[in-house]
Amino acid sequence: MSSFSEVLVSRPLHGSRAPPPDPPPSSGSATAGYRSAKYGPAEWFSSYHTILTRATAARHQASSIQRDSALLNRDTEADTLSIQAEGTRLLGERLQEIHGWRSELQRHIGQLLADTQTLQALKTRLEKALDATEAPYAIATDNLNCRTGRLGADLVRDSVEEELLKEVDLIRSIQALLKKTTAQVVTQIKTNREAKQILELDWSDKYQAYNFDNHCGRHCNKSTDTQHHPSSAAMQDQVCNPTSWTKFTQDNLSKALQEEQASCSLRLFVEQVLRDTAEDLRAQCSVVDRAFSQRCVELTEAKTHLEMKLTQVLEQIGAQERNIVALQEAIHNKEAPLRVAQSRLYLRSLRPNVELCRDEAQLSLEAEVRQIDATVAYLQQQLGEARGSLSHLEESRMALEKEINRKTHSLFIERDKCMTHRKRYPAVSILLGY
Repeated sequence: MSSFSEVLVSRPLHGSRAPPPDPPPSSGSATAGYRSAKYGPAEWFSSYHTILTRATAARHQASSIQRDSALLNRDTEADTLSIQAEGTRLLGERLQEIHGWRSELQRHIGQLLADTQTLQALKTRLEKALDATEAPYAIATDNLNCRTGRLGADLVRDSVEEELLKEVDLIRSIQALLKKTTAQVVTQIKTNREAKQILELDWSDKYQAYNFDNHCGRHCNKSTDTQHHPSSAAMQDQVCNPTSWTKFTQDNLSKALQEEQASCSLRLFVEQVLRDTAEDLRAQCSVVDRAFSQRCVELTEAKTHLEMKLTQVLEQIGAQERNIVALQEAIHNKEAPLRVAQSRLYLRSLRPNVELCRDEAQLSLEAEVRQIDATVAYLQQQLGEARGSLSHLEESRMALEKEINRKTHSLFIERDKCMTHRKRYPAVSILLGY
């Protein structure tokens, strides 16, 4: 009603029809106010017709809008569902991609962990192998010190000493190599742990991203935990693109692969070092043992020869002593014949006058005395030579006995001390660090 009154009051313009003629003036003054506030029939008809026209136009416009709205609603609903389905599909693909990279990260993390544990075990073996070299070094130096106690000519720089010095130098070089290799293993373990930490951080980020995207993929139009976040559609700062995202993980995996390859190469190198050092030590130990055995054989043979020669010298000393006794007895036995001959010559020298004749008997007695004197002189000379020979034999005996004592002492050092000590040489398994 109010709108209708407003239409009447506003007196809208009418159509093209001519306005009706003005009513005749009233003759009474009491009707003047009523006449000025009312419309005429033409105005009533025009207003009525205008309202109908406007209502029809509004109805047609509303119908058109309703048709357009229904069509727009149908189209937008399909587009919205299509876009939402595409987003859900892309989220699924993204989940698969994240899962693939996360699985690859997990595989390399496990490989780095296994490599690090293997290297730690090798580090322990290297440390044990380094400790095991102390025993051979102590044995070799003890052998060298013991052999300084050899006496006289036995204190010789023989093949045993040369091989022992080689063994000491070899052990020192092996110890330096084991220390250097241990330092390389420690460095690689540290590098592996750093690479593993980077992969774990990347894996953790992808784990969270997977959970978020998985939660996003589970959202639907009937979900009750969704809400409006108008600002979330804006592009955030420092957001990477798919290429840089993929490259970041690929770089991390590439670095991890490099460390895995380096760990594998180092593991093979350490195994080779342990094998080579153990074989070299055992080989040099065998060389030294053979040199000791050969030296003991030489000393035993020399000692045997010396003992045989000493036996011969002792027999010769006994024979020479008996010879000296025989010579002394022979000289003593010549005294009686010499006294007899000299007494005869003396008595015959007392013959008187012409009886003092150099007859055959005199000549024979003189010859007898000269012969006995010459014999005694020769026997005395022979006795002196025999005594000199006996003195030389005694010196030889003393020298032989002294040399035999040296050889016995040297054999004690070589066989009873050095070779017995070398039986404590570590086995190959110990030298390998087990």
